[in-house]
Amino acid sequence: MSTYRIGVVGLGQRIAHVLAAMKEVGWNLDVVAHVDPAPVGAPILGVAGIPAGRPCADIPDLLRQGPFDLLMLGAPNHLHFEHLIQALDVGVPIFAEKPIVRTEDETEALARRLARAGTPPVFVGLVMRSLPIVREVLARVDRGELGEVVSIDATEHLPPEHGGYLARNWRRKQAWGGSYFLDKVVHDFDIFGRIVGARPERVASFGGRRIFTPERADRPRTWEDGSAAYALRDAGWAGANDAFQSDMDVTDHQVAMVEYANDVRLSFHANSHTALTERRWYVAGTEGTLIADLVRNKLMVRRALFRGKPEKIEYGGVTADAHNGADQAMALDLLAALEGRAAFPVTPYDSLEAGLTVMAIDRAMDDRQILECGPMWARFDAARGRV
Repeated sequence: MSTYRIGVVGLGQRIAHVLAAMKEVGWNLDVVAHVDPAPVGAPILGVAGIPAGRPCADIPDLLRQGPFDLLMLGAPNHLHFEHLIQALDVGVPIFAEKPIVRTEDETEALARRLARAGTPPVFVGLVMRSLPIVREVLARVDRGELGEVVSIDATEHLPPEHGGYLARNWRRKQAWGGSYFLDKVVHDFDIFGRIVGARPERVASFGGRRIFTPERADRPRTWEDGSAAYALRDAGWAGANDAFQSDMDVTDHQVAMVEYANDVRLSFHANSHTALTERRWYVAGTEGTLIADLVRNKLMVRRALFRGKPEKIEYGGVTADAHNGADQAMALDLLAALEGRAAFPVTPYDSLEAGLTVMAIDRAMDDRQILECGPMWARFDAARGRV
C-alpha cells in the first residue's frame, strides 16, 4: 500500500480523531506538516502514535513542504470556506470537515468554484454516511421496502456532558461555528434528503436557550457519586471555562418542521441536555416502517400489513462518542475513493444542500415565519450553473 503524504490545515480535536481512525484501519500515512497556531489535536495524534509533522506559519508555508497526496481541513467552521478556496487551487484531493461552509453566500460562492473544470475531488466528513446501519436504511428505502416514504420523525437528544462541552467549545458562537443545527445535525438532514429524494419546499422552526444560561449557574455540578459534571473533556480552541456562564449565542434546544417538494413531511427535535439520550429516525412509508436507533446501533423494520414480530438488527460496536465505528468506516471509504475502488458515499454538493436546508431552518426560526425555500434553491442552482 502506498504511503499517503498528508498536509493538515487546522489540527483540531476532530481532524485528529479522523487521522487516528485512518491509521487504525490500515492507512500508511505521513503527516508531513500542519498549520495551526494552537494544535489542540496534537495530543490525540500522540496517543495514536502519529507524528504531527512540521508546524507551518500559514498555508503557503505548508504547501512548500509538498507535494501532498491529501490535504485535510479541520479548522473551526468560520475558516472552512477560506481554506477550501486556497486548497482547491493546489489541485490535490481534499478532505474537509463538515459543515464545509457556514453561510448561504459562502455556499453559493463555493458552488461556483466547484463547478469549474479541473477541480480536485473534495471528500466531506459527513461521517454518518459511512455507518453500516445508515447504509442499510438507505438500501431498504431504495429497494422500496417501505413503499413511498410519507413522513419522518427524528430526534437528537444529547447527554448533559456533551451539551456542556458544546456550551464551552468554540461551537457555542455563531461567528465561529454557525448554528447549533448546522454544526451538530447537518449529518441528519443530509440523510433525510437522501431518504426523501427531494429538497425542502418550506420549513419552520422554534428554538432558544433555556438550559445553559447564567440563571441556572447555581444548579448542581456533580453526579450522584460526587464526581464533577459538565467536564467531559478540554473545551479546545477559544474554550470557555463554564457551560452556564459562557458567551454562548446558539440554541441549546430546537425543533423543526420540513415539507419536501414531493410532499414528505418531517419533524425534528433536538435537545443538548437530556437524561435519556437518543438519536432516532422513525421513517413511515405506505408499505412499511423502520426505526433506526443511532445511539444503540439498532434497526427495526416491519411491513405495514404484517402482525408478526418486526425484524431487528443489532450492529453492536457501540462507542462512548456514539459514532459507533463511523470514523473507521469513513476512513476505509476515503481510502477506497483515493484508490479508485469505490465512490465516496457523499458529494460536496450533497453537503452544500444539507447545509442550506439547516440554514433555511435557522432563518425561519430567527424570522418567526414559515420559510419558502424555492428562491434559495434557485440561487444555488444558478451558482452551480444548472439553470
